[in-house]
Amino acid sequence: MPADASAEQAHAGQPARTPRQPPEQPTAPYLEAVTAYGFRGSSRFHVPGHKGGGGADPGLRAALGERALLLDVPQDIEGIDVGPRPTPYDRAERLAAEAYEAEQCWFLTNGATQGNHALCLALAPSGSRIVLQRNSHASLIDGLVLSGGIPTFVSPEYDPELGMAHGVTPEAVAEALRRTPAACAAFIVSPTYYGMAADVAGCAEAAHAAGVPLIVDCAWGAHFGFHARLPENPIRLGADAMLASTHKLVGSLTQSAMLLVAREARLDAGAVARAVRLVRSTSPSALLMASLDASRRQLAVHGEALLERTLKASARARHAIARIEGCSVVGESFVGRPGIADWDPLRIVVDVRGTGCTGYEVAAALRASYDTYVELATHATIVLVLGIGQPTEALERLTQDLTETVRRIARTDHGRPGSVLRAPTAVEHEAVVSPREAFLGTSEAVPVEQAIGRISCESVAGYPPGVPTLLPGERVTAEVVAYLRELTGAGARLHGAADPTFTTLRVLVQGSA
Repeated sequence: MPADASAEQAHAGQPARTPRQPPEQPTAPYLEAVTAYGFRGSSRFHVPGHKGGGGADPGLRAALGERALLLDVPQDIEGIDVGPRPTPYDRAERLAAEAYEAEQCWFLTNGATQGNHALCLALAPSGSRIVLQRNSHASLIDGLVLSGGIPTFVSPEYDPELGMAHGVTPEAVAEALRRTPAACAAFIVSPTYYGMAADVAGCAEAAHAAGVPLIVDCAWGAHFGFHARLPENPIRLGADAMLASTHKLVGSLTQSAMLLVAREARLDAGAVARAVRLVRSTSPSALLMASLDASRRQLAVHGEALLERTLKASARARHAIARIEGCSVVGESFVGRPGIADWDPLRIVVDVRGTGCTGYEVAAALRASYDTYVELATHATIVLVLGIGQPTEALERLTQDLTETVRRIARTDHGRPGSVLRAPTAVEHEAVVSPREAFLGTSEAVPVEQAIGRISCESVAGYPPGVPTLLPGERVTAEVVAYLRELTGAGARLHGAADPTFTTLRVLVQGSA
């Protein structure tokens, strides 16, 4: 890919980039096959019951349109995913693997969550140990509940001022693997919700030196590697497998994602395939899978040009936001800090503490005045997520709206809001029993105050960003309770909590562990 000299210097330590457009990349075989069947007028005596839209509720037809309902077809249609191999479905997954320079790809219709569950089932069987980044997504813990694997946690680097967890360092991964000599795999997250990328190459080297594969949850980096001013994708940096939530920034439909395994991966791809089938619906959505095929084509064929436009718009927006009194942009200047080897300009993280307001207040004011929704608000920041074809006009409006919002709600003394609560990702957690043993054990719901000192049966994460604060098998502490109460008080949802109001918590019945 062509790139200017500064971009090449910025990524000088990465593998040389090569074109990613084999002759077939401009095609979308699955999308084309579904479209050919959907629009040719076949008589349908199979599911779904709306029969291409004719039996659907009129409101649904008006909302989605006739064409979308015509393409809502099931598995096992000749010429789509049944027939001479490779079928259009086979070819679509192969093209996705080629685009990322991987050996194999699986389309996922339950998001990266489905991929995390499959990886845990394949790589962390009952009683085995893995090394797992503490601020991993909640779905990885759920995967361990399914598989029976036991985590040894590796702590991310932590910014106490912003209350922001970053990536893990290769040294931390190596130390965790030394403490866990029987580990089967190491799982890390890169990039984080805030767009900070870890030293994946270094972590892969540390994992491979210990004889285990490295799995990277790259849910937020499906576009990595498709422009010279972006971080490289984890597969090319030495990871053995990666997850890509293509719906987040690349443009497939919500709930669609990809799981990719590297060439010469240090894992059993057959075991991964079996696990994917285990957690896959027998009625996957053709609309979701067609969107994956289409988004892969757009990324491989036009991604560089689309990303170039978005990167320029992002740079203009960041420059304008940095001029707003009380606001600063968190991004490139953080590269080089522990746990941060690179960053993603498609994430605009705004530190609003200088306004005297919290990120929650700024986000609420933007919603109320301009009907503008940010991806994430925290005590100290708001986070904006861009797409590969980001409309530049919307970004220009955003900077003006944010300027007016801050001018209106900023505290007159410009004092900073109350101190950021020290997130539990940065403190020690006492794991008493395995996640599976706690989640499936005999439990009872008790008032939260009475849960302190007991063993949690729940995985509780503030959402967004979906990072677990309390895990099954861990002892409940007063600090964790205080943190979760602050999250709910600020309007966050508690993912995984049996009681979303956080009035009660399910704990292991004493004596049952």
